[in-house]
Amino acid sequence: MALQLAAAHLAAIRRHGESDYPHECCGLLLGRFAGERRIVDDVHPMRNANTTSPENRFDFDPKEHLAAQRQARERGLEVVGFYHSHPNHPARPSQYDLEHAAWPGYSYLIVRIQQGRAQEANSYELAEDRSHFIQEPLDAGAAA
Repeated sequence: MALQLAAAHLAAIRRHGESDYPHECCGLLLGRFAGERRIVDDVHPMRNANTTSPENRFDFDPKEHLAAQRQARERGLEVVGFYHSHPNHPARPSQYDLEHAAWPGYSYLIVRIQQGRAQEANSYELAEDRSHFIQEPLDAGAAA
């Protein structure tokens, strides 16, 4: 699979990561599944509900998550993935990310925020057996 999103969507995710630094940011990737692509039509920033270690962990508030899913459905969109930032760490899944990723079939986009500035972004898919992540192509040049 591959993740396709507009440059403007990736820019919005990068800004979210910079604004939440030094904490992790998080959000939903909303769009549609199209063959071998997950196409993002909108990004939905979420509040990091992790209060014990927000600089290297994130949690979605369950009520906020359900409300965002409902709003997406009303707009004819689906959750195709999730995004979060890694403050001062590489844009690759951590062991914690692997242990808390629940669903194969979705994209997991990670953006590195180094000293408050957004750096590289990479996208991954959780393997069917949930044992590891597989890096997937990221097409961030699509028009909005």
